[in-house]
Amino acid sequence: MRTTKAKNGIKTSWQRKAFMIFNLSFLSLISLICILPLVHVLALSFSSSFAASSGKVSIWPVDATLESYKYVLQNTAFWHAFVVTLKRLLFAVPLTLFIVFITAYPLAKNSQKFKGRELYTYFLLIPMLFGGGLIPEYMTYMKYGLINNIWVLVLPGLIPIFSIILLMNFMRDLPAEMEEAASIDGAGPLTSLFRVILPLATPAIATIALFSIVAHWNSWFDGILYMNHPKNYPLQSFLQKTLTAFDTRTISSKDLGMMRLISDQTTRAAQIFVATLPVLLVYPFLQKHFTKGLVMGSVKG
Repeated sequence: MRTTKAKNGIKTSWQRKAFMIFNLSFLSLISLICILPLVHVLALSFSSSFAASSGKVSIWPVDATLESYKYVLQNTAFWHAFVVTLKRLLFAVPLTLFIVFITAYPLAKNSQKFKGRELYTYFLLIPMLFGGGLIPEYMTYMKYGLINNIWVLVLPGLIPIFSIILLMNFMRDLPAEMEEAASIDGAGPLTSLFRVILPLATPAIATIALFSIVAHWNSWFDGILYMNHPKNYPLQSFLQKTLTAFDTRTISSKDLGMMRLISDQTTRAAQIFVATLPVLLVYPFLQKHFTKGLVMGSVKG
């Protein structure tokens, strides 16, 4: 078998090179499949009404115009829904990270240090396998006065079991000697938790934060189900209603002249891209922690 010497001194065969070429080509194809729809939506949002309606837009704007974005920026309902989603993230993400962190820490201990650990673990696994159903959930939220309240979008997803398991397994791989050294120096459990474990668990926490942000940002069904008035819709619920029923009767008289330059297609595309942009901006800052946190926190046998 012929082998060649790579720059790092490791010998590679032609089979290895063929695999790397195939792997790179396959991943590039998957990336294009994921990126091209977003590029098409972006091109559609910058195109004119006639070009979009006639199907001339592919991945490049035709008769480029900014009128769709002008309409979105002037749409107070869109920005009100945007603020509702920001409030949801402001409440949900920090609370989720705190609860997941303080729950995963004791569960990461062995049975000698935490009696009954297996019982609590099984107790957490039950909600992953069984649910009460939509009607009992709605009746419960209504009984506690959560319907049409921002907290109905926050509380149900406050304890993601998968994230607890992810962080629990991450903490198990941390060197136990560091926490033992801190306890010898007089550090209590809370001091060790927030001054020793927390800095070491940054990759896993960043991964969980990304999961939580994306989950709450993309959630739309709960807003439509539990909010009785459109003014309380989060952004994705507002977009879902807009995408399924674009009603020109809701357009004010001052916007009628603009409708010659835009259409429901270009307006929807502009709203979708504006709604996607914040997550696209946040992801690069958390991506460097994503792989490490996901791999080290994976379930191990």
